[in-house]
Amino acid sequence: MRVVIALLLAGLLWAAGLLAFAGRVIDSTPATEPEDAAQAIVVLTGASDMRIKEGMRLLERRKGARLLISGVNREVKRPELLPVTEGSKQLYECCVDLGFEAENTIGNAQEIAAWARAKGFDDLIVVTSDYHMPRSLLEIKAALPEGRFHPYPVASPSLDARAWWKSSPASRTLIIEYCKYLAILGRDMLDGIIRPLRKDTVTPDKELVKDAS
Repeated sequence: MRVVIALLLAGLLWAAGLLAFAGRVIDSTPATEPEDAAQAIVVLTGASDMRIKEGMRLLERRKGARLLISGVNREVKRPELLPVTEGSKQLYECCVDLGFEAENTIGNAQEIAAWARAKGFDDLIVVTSDYHMPRSLLEIKAALPEGRFHPYPVASPSLDARAWWKSSPASRTLIIEYCKYLAILGRDMLDGIIRPLRKDTVTPDKELVKDAS
């Protein structure tokens, strides 16, 4: 009986968390354009080209000095992506960088962190789909802990977040994303517990070396 009750409680907590997650996604769009410019803008490619278009629009409105499009297909040539951005060729050629290495969200975060450090940026506007934003921010913050991030979520044409429960594909997308988000939260919590323990185990060794010298 205790096991059954525990499972029921866990299920209720999971369902409540899913509703809160869905509410967060629903309330995130339409995104409010940042009043102040950041140093740069980063776009995570994915299900919709609207991410790239919105990132380029923010660049044209001088909300950042440069734009990184992370996770571009390696078979895509730079000129081929220009029409997708719906932006000016001059701005595209001077101020848009393409990242071809990332194949998933973790890869996006690593690619963004490496690019930001190489360019000296630590203040970024992050553009991705509304349902993808919570997990993306966790991954980018883990890869670039010194950074400051301003989310700019984009509504997904193929996913009606306000009525996600009425569509099987939308429900599946949101539930899978929620489970991935929980997994990242759990990873970060576990890392937060383990990291201090690692420091405690290293400190005595340092003291022994100091005493020996």
